[in-house]
Amino acid sequence: MTAPGPGHACADAEEVADRILKRHGPSLKVALPLGLGKPVRLVDALVGRAEADPSIEIEIFTALTLERPAPKGGMARRFLAPALERLFGAYEAPRYARLIREGRLPANVRVREFFLQAGRWTHVDAMQRAYTPVDYAHAVPLLRDWGPDVVLQLVAPAEGGASLSCNTDISADLMRLRRAGEMAFTFAAEINDDLPSFGGDAWIAEAEIDLLLGAEGGGDLFSAPRRAVSDAEHAIGLHVAGLVPDGGTLQIGIGSIGDAVAQALILRHEGRIAPARAACPFPAAPLHQGRFETGLHVVTEMLVEGLLRLFEAGIARRVADGAAMHAAFFVESRDFYRRLRDMPESRRAEIAMRPVSYTNRLIGDTEAKIAARTGARFVNAAMKVTLTGETVSDTTAAGRMVSGVGGQMDFVQQAFDLPDARSIIALPAVRGTGQGAESNIVWSFPHATVPRHLRDIVVTEYGVADLRWQSDEDAAAALIAIADSRFQDGLARQAIAAGRLPAGWQVPPERRRNTPRAVADWIDGAGRDRLPVFPFGTAFDAVEQRLLPALELLKAEASGWRGTAAHLWRGLRHRGVPEEAACLERMDLAAPRGLRERAEALALRAALRRTD
Repeated sequence: MTAPGPGHACADAEEVADRILKRHGPSLKVALPLGLGKPVRLVDALVGRAEADPSIEIEIFTALTLERPAPKGGMARRFLAPALERLFGAYEAPRYARLIREGRLPANVRVREFFLQAGRWTHVDAMQRAYTPVDYAHAVPLLRDWGPDVVLQLVAPAEGGASLSCNTDISADLMRLRRAGEMAFTFAAEINDDLPSFGGDAWIAEAEIDLLLGAEGGGDLFSAPRRAVSDAEHAIGLHVAGLVPDGGTLQIGIGSIGDAVAQALILRHEGRIAPARAACPFPAAPLHQGRFETGLHVVTEMLVEGLLRLFEAGIARRVADGAAMHAAFFVESRDFYRRLRDMPESRRAEIAMRPVSYTNRLIGDTEAKIAARTGARFVNAAMKVTLTGETVSDTTAAGRMVSGVGGQMDFVQQAFDLPDARSIIALPAVRGTGQGAESNIVWSFPHATVPRHLRDIVVTEYGVADLRWQSDEDAAAALIAIADSRFQDGLARQAIAAGRLPAGWQVPPERRRNTPRAVADWIDGAGRDRLPVFPFGTAFDAVEQRLLPALELLKAEASGWRGTAAHLWRGLRHRGVPEEAACLERMDLAAPRGLRERAEALALRAALRRTD
């Protein structure tokens, strides 16, 4: 970036706050990007002023406030505390997040979020009240009506200006509206040298930056460690890989299912997916096969690890509207940011960072978008799917917000508006294990993210249910067919009682083999070298990777005294496993002190044995 002019360069965040308050007065509306793009130093300076002076009133509108985990005790603390910085970086969450969590946010500071970091705020009443339900594509119209005084953003250095980098999503459109005279706000930016620089819609001229804080003294970027991919998720990935046509368009949502889908697509392209197809124990329709000779075009709101791997593997290469991939934001690992930074500029130019008005909607140059987005497959994860085809992705049965609708509805709607496009909702058939297991295919649910009239393709580890244009009877039957067999009869009874299936309806015999054991045998037969737990690597070391399934088992089964007692008994009777000593050492349980630590060590030994 060229040296900023004297009118907008600031020595520190406090000077930025001084200038903003002098320009706009003590009542401020502040818009922050979601996720990675929040300039923590700048927003902390403003919030700090409001804490010290009750006459200053600040209202913040944002989404996806990021926090590192803060384990308070037990196995989670033992596992995460020694590795927090290695896994998540030295990132410090914005001060307002800490104040909300501690119940200390002053009355003169208000925060509103339209998407929550999944699961982090479910039990925090103040953040639950702050949630504002908005489709991602509607956030810009909301902000236009709200009229922020200030837009703050973390940016990357760029020649002649700066790059919006990780967050063109809303900011690019806000800057466009300001240029057109439809909005008036102060744009204050904070440089971070670790962000990769993108041009096009992401580039901001130096003259458009009203206040600028340099990179000196800035903190680490938030780093999201890659999640382990389960057998069920790998099975889902293998099913989805056959639904994607060569020459098509792809979107993948957040989470480990996206890694599973990308890995399966890479196996398909490399000609290594045939053993997995042959080993599949569940009925499957004819699917797309073979290499991607034409390649895929990517249009996605979030640029995720799996999509970048498809780009690096030469699969995501079909150029449309000037780029092979169009994305609106990203939040990933430090390795992900480094690979983008180190990419040759000509190569990085094939990835276009665009606003969500481009990625998530067809309005605006509609004919060109339709021509570019051929054979589109929009893949998103969900929590539950009802037998009437409703998708539940953001809310618990008790009405607590887990995350938000985000862009899911945007892409589902595109799937119905584009020719030859499909929405694919992917979810494991079961949540939890053992006696605590519950079906993710359910008869009904109190809340829905996507309504039944937009039901399309649903995929579990047990297969594919094509619900588009189907009757309620056929949709219910198709979903029961891909449910876990432990729950199929109960689901059938509910559907029959409600008149959605005829009396006497039975689950087809070929669909009675839907069990986790059958999935595990399938993945074994497909070859675990092809379908590893971390297909794209991990920051977890070998001992931590061995601990992960054991800790997941403890979390799933040790609720209540019966679960705890069972683990203690198994620990007393267990036979040792080769990694046991290293695992106990890593968890500081090799020489347990006191009754509690002895119980934890016994439970961990049992879990290690059961996941050996």
